[in-house]
Amino acid sequence: MRDSALPRETGLTALARLAPFFCLYITFGTTLGFLISGAPLILRARGVELAEVGFLQLINLPVGLTFLWAALVDRLRLPRLPHRLGWIVLMQGGAIALLAVLSRGEAWPLPTLFALAIATCFCVATMDIALEALVVETVGPERRPYVASAKLCGASLGGIFGAGVLIAEYDRLGWEVSVLAVAVLNALCLLPMLCYPERRLRLSFSRSARGALDFGRLRLLGGRVAVLGLYFAAIFALSGSNNLALLDLGVPLSEVGLVTGGLSSGINLVMALVSGFLVRRVGTLPLITVSAAGVAASGLLMLAAAAAGSPGLGIAAAILGILCGGGLGVPVFNMIYRWAQGPQPATDYALLFGAAFFAAMPLRVGAPALAGALGWPTYFALAVPLYGLAVLLLRRAIARTLEADQAADRAAA
Repeated sequence: MRDSALPRETGLTALARLAPFFCLYITFGTTLGFLISGAPLILRARGVELAEVGFLQLINLPVGLTFLWAALVDRLRLPRLPHRLGWIVLMQGGAIALLAVLSRGEAWPLPTLFALAIATCFCVATMDIALEALVVETVGPERRPYVASAKLCGASLGGIFGAGVLIAEYDRLGWEVSVLAVAVLNALCLLPMLCYPERRLRLSFSRSARGALDFGRLRLLGGRVAVLGLYFAAIFALSGSNNLALLDLGVPLSEVGLVTGGLSSGINLVMALVSGFLVRRVGTLPLITVSAAGVAASGLLMLAAAAAGSPGLGIAAAILGILCGGGLGVPVFNMIYRWAQGPQPATDYALLFGAAFFAAMPLRVGAPALAGALGWPTYFALAVPLYGLAVLLLRRAIARTLEADQAADRAAA
């Protein structure tokens, strides 16, 4: 069903429809920001060994493994509530309960805290795939860029709160109050979703039977997962290690944190607001092309900064990469929504995002060691062409989808 077939809405009504998604994405960013970025800093400040702190990055694993249980989210319906809303309430409630328990564990052994954090991340990741399936099933294609903007804006704001504000105020707040603040925010941000009219807004293409995942569709998704996995790995290789490169260039830790932490979240927030409109005005492929060219240029500037030992040029390169990378989030996630448009959207989304994220994990883990072995100039000299190849393959896959959609529209007319 095309978006034009849906009832027209005022601007205020459209914003109200985005609010439930925006709020839940805030909780996604806050919870994972605190558990994955904030908690390791707290533990390291207490004297926990670096190896043990690094081990905490495995808290991320449920985000990349959601495809293992996403079929249950598609097939099983919980009583009384609509299909997707039931899963969202169950998983959000589970995360709130686990955070309440975690708040009491300031002095507990690290393995116990790790297990609770993994369980919380499982709930948040499962809530996320149910939420993304809700987008596919109730939001028309023309409005999805705005949902993608709401997603990235909410996640950025949540990251600022969870990995920024709570950590900055941690000495005053302490462990229990900080974790409970995350739990309370999760509860408050669930309330708007409870009023979301899932049944009324469900689109016609989402009503098909949900059976076992068709192997032909699995083959189709497999190619797209591979393209997205290469893209996620390549963009992390090019931009994800900029904070380490800046430290090695002699930039003080406080400035590195300002650029790659607070400033990065702020820029991503602004770009998420802007790029949703740019997708509609400029188009998906032009926005990806221009943004990706800027990211590649930032990699070349970082290469030059590393070769010249220039901290100022390195900071400029990192800021350019953050700015241009922020323009890629909305069109890429908007296309993931399009590719997940089928009878099992939670499973499809978990494969397209989760499996691709998981496929990129080896490079995410090994990139610092590779840079240490090769040196930063050689590392960026390899990362730039890898990124260029990944963007070309992603752009080609997106172009094919857009061409198929245009052909279907012409045939329907």
